Amino acid sequence: MTLQGSQRGMSLPGLLVIAMMVGFFVTAAIRIAPKYIEYLTVKEVVERVASEFNRDEDTISDVRRKLATTLNTNQVYDIDYKDIEVYREDGRTWIDARYEARVPMIWRIDAVVKFDDLLFEAGRAEPQ
Repeated sequence: MTLQGSQRGMSLPGLLVIAMMVGFFVTAAIRIAPKYIEYLTVKEVVERVASEFNRDEDTISDVRRKLATTLNTNQVYDIDYKDIEVYREDGRTWIDARYEARVPMIWRIDAVVKFDDLLFEAGRAEPQ
């Protein structure tokens, strides 16, 4: 037996709070997804250039040229080939394409997405 006047379920303010939270996370996912997809393209490009590197024939300029051409072909806009460091250290050539992307969310709130697993040794395909 139930008492008259007792309620079951959620109240309207409770539903509104949950709807706002769900809306925020859906908005965040919609705005961050293109940046993540572009990151996957950058990762694929850098892996390909690193794996195709030939120590005996290719120079750092050749690597930069391949990066510029491939990034342009794949229409990558978040990172410029000039922002990718290509350098030699201890006889090995490294490609460092780590970067951050800022995504405007709501009003003055931005999300910063950090892609820090893009350090590759040229001639090897796996990240360091």
